[in-house]
Amino acid sequence: MSNAPSPPRNPTPGSAQAPPGRSPRARGSMRHSRGDRIALGLMLGVPALLVVGLVWLPAMATVVLSFTRWDGIGGLDTIEWIGTRNYTDAFTIYPPFAPALRNNLVWLVALFAVPTLLGMFLAVLLDRELRGGSVYRSVFYMPVVLSLALVGFIWQLVYSRDQGLLNAFLAVVADVPPVDWFGDPEINLYAVLVAAGWRHTGYIMLLYLAGLKAVDPSLREAAAIDGAGPVRTFTRVVFPALLPINLVVLVVTVIDALRAFDIVWIINRGRNGLELISALVTSNVIGEASRVGFGSALAVVMLVISLVFIVVYVSTMLRGAYR
Repeated sequence: MSNAPSPPRNPTPGSAQAPPGRSPRARGSMRHSRGDRIALGLMLGVPALLVVGLVWLPAMATVVLSFTRWDGIGGLDTIEWIGTRNYTDAFTIYPPFAPALRNNLVWLVALFAVPTLLGMFLAVLLDRELRGGSVYRSVFYMPVVLSLALVGFIWQLVYSRDQGLLNAFLAVVADVPPVDWFGDPEINLYAVLVAAGWRHTGYIMLLYLAGLKAVDPSLREAAAIDGAGPVRTFTRVVFPALLPINLVVLVVTVIDALRAFDIVWIINRGRNGLELISALVTSNVIGEASRVGFGSALAVVMLVISLVFIVVYVSTMLRGAYR
């Protein structure tokens, strides 16, 4: 009996062959189990429902109510549809609206002019790995963790006419009579802007510091080889590389300027020189004379202003992503 191995059989034409690649068992292991699908659906579905229920539905309801006259007390059958009259009244016969719009624009320009530039300057300094840099970062970022309402309480201790630290300091140094920093409509907006800028600076510093850490070091090395100094390197190389951070700072600053409600409401409920659109919305919706429809129209105006900057931001980011 011969022990020589028999030659392999040639497959007959038409016989089935296993396709190359993963085995059916391996392919089956790639499929999600029912529990995985349920968990994935909950992880995606619950946040989506929360966003729709807490953001989009209230926003749509606000837009609808802006075309109505309703005090918010009676039932839905008491709603009166009045078209665009709320918007017309806001722009023509509502005295606080023009000062509020102007104050919001001043707030926006002031946040860009001082805290944003100061935050960038601090970020550039801290990016140089100074001794005790972590301590400086903590000190400058500390106001960010405080709410604007708490910031208002803190700065009331500084700006108080009779017991304020600032008036006491000015009286000792220059014999200046007490100044009503929050009560004088000519200066109270700028006094509040100092308090808001104190909080805003730390946040901008952190954003720019994160952006500077992400800049490719080879860009700076190439600029140094070309003989560029620190200022020229920052303006010609580093700053253009911070475009995404600059856009984020733009959106954050616009949002902070438009939603600056807490601090002025704590001080004087947004009156007497501190009128802001967000404060007018609150006073009309939940004030003594509740006008939900008119307050909703003011909220829509604020929403439109926000969307203009957000759309510009998103479109710019998308153009940069597809280049």
